[in-house]
Amino acid sequence: MKINEIKRGMSNVSVEGKIVDISETRDVQTRYGRRTVADATLEDETGQINVTLWQDQIGRVAVGNKISVDGAFVTEFRDKLQLSVPRSGKIQVIE
Repeated sequence: MKINEIKRGMSNVSVEGKIVDISETRDVQTRYGRRTVADATLEDETGQINVTLWQDQIGRVAVGNKISVDGAFVTEFRDKLQLSVPRSGKIQVIE
């Protein structure tokens, strides 16, 4: 799937792209307690989308990595689409 085909509410999304930016990490309070989160910008030839990285996902990727994301779902935050990867999903560095 290409980034420009991603729509709000989709689930089980698989996409590949290059990480072009990663935000500073921040701690947030969730229903599961305090968690560390960062936002990465994933880009392919059709566009960009934010990917929410939680806990150990943050250390797996770096700016410049080409990654594949499997099993993600799409939400919207501040009028921008974003991909969230649940525990059952996968983020894999391919280059």
